[in-house]
Amino acid sequence: MKSYQSTYLISSLLSQEDVKSLEKRIKSFIIKEEGSINQVNFPVKKWLAYPIKKEKEALIFDLTFNLKPERLENLEKKIKSEKQILRYLILKKKLLKKKELKTPRRLKIKTKPKVELKEIEKKLEEILGE
Repeated sequence: MKSYQSTYLISSLLSQEDVKSLEKRIKSFIIKEEGSINQVNFPVKKWLAYPIKKEKEALIFDLTFNLKPERLENLEKKIKSEKQILRYLILKKKLLKKKELKTPRRLKIKTKPKVELKEIEKKLEEILGE
């Protein structure tokens, strides 16, 4: 099984009951495809950068789940059949290895030793020829 993250844009004209029923249907699609749901984020209302299907606002619904890769195509067909979903995106989630979880190393900055004022005066005298 692989881990996936999915984001949906849902019509903002839907009632709370319709949003909850749509959420349950999406979860049931995943469970019917022998997947498991890891995390569900509640829908957030956002203004869209451009209208999608003549709507300027949408609810953004986000969830992460585990599913076999060969079952993903069936899940997408079921999601496409939902008319209330304006757009959707399913991404394969990359699992971080232990090495990637470490904090980044600090860069060592090499500093030059400070120059004495007397040395600067000598160089200036050499340059100016005095």
